This record gives sequence, C-alpha cells and structure tokens, in this order.
Amino acid sequence: MQTSTLTESFVAHFGEMGSRWGINRSVGQVYALLFVTQRPLHADEIGDTLGMSRSNVSMSLKELQAWQIVKMERVQGDRHEYFTTLGSVWDIFRAVAAERRRREIEPTLSMLRQALLMSSESETDKYAQQRMQEMYDLAEMANNWFDELQRMSPDSMRRLMSLGSKIAKLLDLKDRFFSSGTPNKDAQTALIKELESLEDPGKNTDN
Repeated sequence: MQTSTLTESFVAHFGEMGSRWGINRSVGQVYALLFVTQRPLHADEIGDTLGMSRSNVSMSLKELQAWQIVKMERVQGDRHEYFTTLGSVWDIFRAVAAERRRREIEPTLSMLRQALLMSSESETDKYAQQRMQEMYDLAEMANNWFDELQRMSPDSMRRLMSLGSKIAKLLDLKDRFFSSGTPNKDAQTALIKELESLEDPGKNTDN
C-alpha cells in the first residue's frame, strides 16, 4: 500500500513518541498507520507498508488489542484478519484512560491500602505513612475522575475540556463571594456571568 508524505511523517512521529509513552516504536507506527487509513488493514499490508516483519506486526497488534484501542474484523470469503482503530478519538481516549487506570493507578492504590494498614511504631514509619496517605488520596481522586469520564458522552467530555481556565476562575470567584462571611455583590455578579457563559460557551464574559 502506498502512503503519502503526510502519512509517513505522522507514522514516523508516533514511532518516535512511542518510547516516551512507554510503548515500542513499532506499536506506535502500526497504530498511527491504522488511525489515518480509511479502511481496515491486514497484517501483510501493514508489514509491507511499514517495512516491518510479520512477527513484529503481530506483536504490535496484540499489544494494541490489549490496550483495547484496535479491533479486529473479518471479511467473508477472506482468510485475513483485518484491523482498525476505534471509531472516534473520544472512544480512543476513554479506552486509553481505562487501560492506564488498570495498569497504573489500581495496582498503586492496592499497594498503598496495604501499606496504610500496617502498624507504624517509629516516627520514620509514621512520616512515611503520612506521605503515602497523601499519595493515596491523590490516586483515589484520579481513579474517581476516571469513573466519571467513562460515564460521560463524547459531547460532555468535549465541553468539560473546553472550559479550561474557566474552572479556576469560578473557584476564585466562589472564594471571593464568601470571603467576608456575607455575599460580595461584585463577586456575585461576576459569578453569575461566568455560570451563564458555561451554558453559552460563545458568550463573552469579559465585557
């Protein structure tokens, strides 16, 4: 299969970034090729296009399937197994988030729970458990956040990410609103405008 310079540069970049993300270069290249190709590809096509051995392609596809970001399809009358990425980038984002939680966050939470249940008699152990508790609280918060993400629709996730700095601005306004124990009228007005802008993202609240 012939590829354009555009596709080749995209595939090469994902290969280079793969090692930084903790995956093999070949895995990154295979995924990038599938991501920008309109139709599903079988292993021979992938290998020929990328100049990669069949065994390397097979191992890369297994890794991508383990991450649940590539799916296999069969064509009636064709012995080949065809592969393609998930439908939307939001589906891919959720799949990667779920797998990272399973591989990284959940084992860390399990270890920290066990460590926090252990008796700590020395000051050194007490300090260590205090630090572990801080780490546990952060990991648990991230874990709960992942749960919320999994339940969100693509549109809801898009809106959440588009808020950006507005979240910090809302928190600041909330603190100003209640800072003196009685509602601050200026802060109240600004808070209302900011809340309205969340309902209407196109509305400019700086005026």
